[in-house]
Amino acid sequence: MSETKHIQGQCLCGAVTVNASVSEPALRACHCDMCRRHTSSMFVSLRTDPGSIKVNGPAKTFRSSDWAERGFCKTCGSTLWYGTVHDGALNLSAGLFDNAAGAEMKIEFFADAAPNGYALAGDHKKLTTQETIALFAPDEEAQ
Repeated sequence: MSETKHIQGQCLCGAVTVNASVSEPALRACHCDMCRRHTSSMFVSLRTDPGSIKVNGPAKTFRSSDWAERGFCKTCGSTLWYGTVHDGALNLSAGLFDNAAGAEMKIEFFADAAPNGYALAGDHKKLTTQETIALFAPDEEAQ
């Protein structure tokens, strides 16, 4: 069993602060079109413990699809999270935390959609577009 670590992060201007706990730190990268447009790169999130996230400050959300929203700082525009609407889960931006809270890259989503030059080092799971959709939106895959 892992030890729980309490972490604190902030957006670029410091107006939004985020607190969470992490028992199994892991980084996840998403190369989908929406994540790349939102961040100008891949979106890298940090896995945190469910129910542990506290956000303070001028955070805003943008509903980017039927099932998801993106959080950002109303003051500086920093990306804060990718959230799923059906369960309210937030996947916090790893960049909010010093050294990404010491987590290692564990998985890439839409790895086959990554632009040239976006290759990540390390031996971690890389899911294709088809595998990612099958995992998160099996109904869309069937259509």
